[in-house]
Amino acid sequence: MQMAHLRRLDPWAPPLLLMVVIFVLSAQPSLNSGLGVIDQVGRKVIHFSEYALLAWLWWRALKTRVSHEAAMLLALGITSAYAATDELHQTFVSGRHGTPVDWLIDTAGAATAMLAVAKARRRAAA
Repeated sequence: MQMAHLRRLDPWAPPLLLMVVIFVLSAQPSLNSGLGVIDQVGRKVIHFSEYALLAWLWWRALKTRVSHEAAMLLALGITSAYAATDELHQTFVSGRHGTPVDWLIDTAGAATAMLAVAKARRRAAA
């Protein structure tokens, strides 16, 4: 019986776990490596990538309950909203700051992931 419960959690646990990881990292006073521009660009690439992954994980979970198209829109919406709350959260952490630009980078990562999903689905249907 417990295995059935775990299987029901399977698609939902990864996006929730990644959200916890993002929250914990955002609560750190500073993630600056001291490498200047390399550090700045690297963190933006990581943000873009982690939110692309988060959107994909939400799509993967949501498509078990709604159509693929609805799952893509919901995944993008959830991920973008979470990115906004993450930026707000960072405004309360000493040494951190949240910015609309960072939210845009995060949302661009999520949108890119959903465009990749749409493209892969079109290719598979052809």
